[in-house]
Amino acid sequence: MATLYIVGTPIGNLGDISFRAVEILKNVDLVACEDTRRTLKLLSHLGIRVKMLSCRSQNEEFAAEKVVSALNAGQTVAYASDAGTPALSDPGSALARAAVQAGHDVIPIPGPSAFAALLSVAGGRDKTVIFEGFLSPKPGRRRSRLRELMAMDAACVLYESPFRVLKLLEDIAEIDKERYICLGREMTKIHEEYLRGTAAEILENLAKKKEQIGEFSLYLSGNYFNKLVNL
Repeated sequence: MATLYIVGTPIGNLGDISFRAVEILKNVDLVACEDTRRTLKLLSHLGIRVKMLSCRSQNEEFAAEKVVSALNAGQTVAYASDAGTPALSDPGSALARAAVQAGHDVIPIPGPSAFAALLSVAGGRDKTVIFEGFLSPKPGRRRSRLRELMAMDAACVLYESPFRVLKLLEDIAEIDKERYICLGREMTKIHEEYLRGTAAEILENLAKKKEQIGEFSLYLSGNYFNKLVNL
C-alpha cells in the first residue's frame, strides 16, 4: 500500500507554503499537478526536481489511472492544483477517490485556500457558510442560483473572474441592495485588496476603474445575519 498526498499550495505569495508541504514535495517519487508549468515554477523556487504528471480537470480520470499505477508499483505521489487546496473549485476529487478505491492511503497536507483566507478577514457573523465557488456564466442560471443562496440563513463564498465580477455584483444588488459583502481581489499578491459594504457600494468603487484585474473571492452574508442587522 502506497500513499497519495493532497498538497495545498500558495494562492499567490510563495512564502505561504508550509514546511511539511516542502518536505513532502522533496521526497515523493512523482508530483501530479493541474498545470505542470505552474507547479514547475513553484518547485523551481523551492529547488526541487522531481518527475511530474499532468492531471487537469479535462484528463483527471485518465491521469488517475497513471497515478494509481504508480501507487501500485510502490511509489509515493503528491498532487497539487494550480493554487490553493485541491478539490475546492480545482481538480483532485477523482484522483483521491481512485486512489482510495485501489486500496491506497490518501493523506491531506493542509495549506492555503482562498475560501478560508477570505472567511478570516470578512468579519461575518454567520454560523454556517456554504462554499459555492464559481456560479454559472449564463445570466439566468446565475441569478436563479443567487436567489436560492440569498434566501438561506447561511453565508456563502463565491469565486468570480474579472470579466464577470461587475455583473455578479449587479445581480446581488438587484436581489438585496443591503446585503453585506466582503470582496477579496488578488489575495496574498502584490495588489491585494479587500472591499467591504453592500453590493451597490462595492460596484460603485470598482466601476471607477478602467478594467478589473485579478481573480475575485466574494463573501456574501446570510439572510439571518441580514435580518439581525435590520432589527
